[in-house]
Amino acid sequence: MRLIGIMWAVDPLVAFLPGFAQRGDAWAPVAERVGQSYRSVCIDFGSFSFDQRLGEIASRVDDGDVIVGYSMGGRLALHLALARPDLVDGLVLLGATAGIEAEEERRARRTADEALAADLERGGLDVFVGRWLAQPLFASLPSDAADLDDRRRNTVAGLASSLRLTGTGTQEPLWDRLGMLTMPVLVLAGERDERFAGLGRRIAQTIGTNATFAVVPHAGHAAHLEEPEAFLRVLRDWLGVRRPGRDRA
Repeated sequence: MRLIGIMWAVDPLVAFLPGFAQRGDAWAPVAERVGQSYRSVCIDFGSFSFDQRLGEIASRVDDGDVIVGYSMGGRLALHLALARPDLVDGLVLLGATAGIEAEEERRARRTADEALAADLERGGLDVFVGRWLAQPLFASLPSDAADLDDRRRNTVAGLASSLRLTGTGTQEPLWDRLGMLTMPVLVLAGERDERFAGLGRRIAQTIGTNATFAVVPHAGHAAHLEEPEAFLRVLRDWLGVRRPGRDRA
């Protein structure tokens, strides 16, 4: 697969947002490679609320930048692109969703996340990280690519706060607003991640002609960790020789 790169109006910063239970450094190998052609930064989060995380991202980027978000980071990127389109000239979403539409399902997710947070507080970080990575979602993630040491740099309080304050059950669904996005958008999912591939196709179709959906071959949910070279090929093809961006008046 080869995507047609989009020429950016100015030299962009490419900002990488991690998923839940990851630190910003999880993106470092990819960001370093992208940094050979573009400025890049990995954004980390502490025990911030959802709005505080959006504020932290906004404080680190400027007009004309590209945001790359994985899973939870993808949801944050979507919210920022809709709230501050002046800051986001390009958007890349990996393994992301635009939210849970049914209130009953959101309520159930909040209850489940509260139970997870309570289990984390009782059992501690190591037990929780092991259980989190044992989910079927990460079945194809090799142990040497799971960033265990990096995940263990989290704190119990920080992850519990993230579950309670930034889960999909607490966020407003964005499906009916996706058509408002006018910047180029690349939506990605691992080839083996059937659920998020379906969500990714729906996101791209709902956004419209400025969105492209692609799969990362041979990868599951954490495609940037499982198949970093394949992920990089798709990302760099889309970024193009300069960068994707909107023409400016």
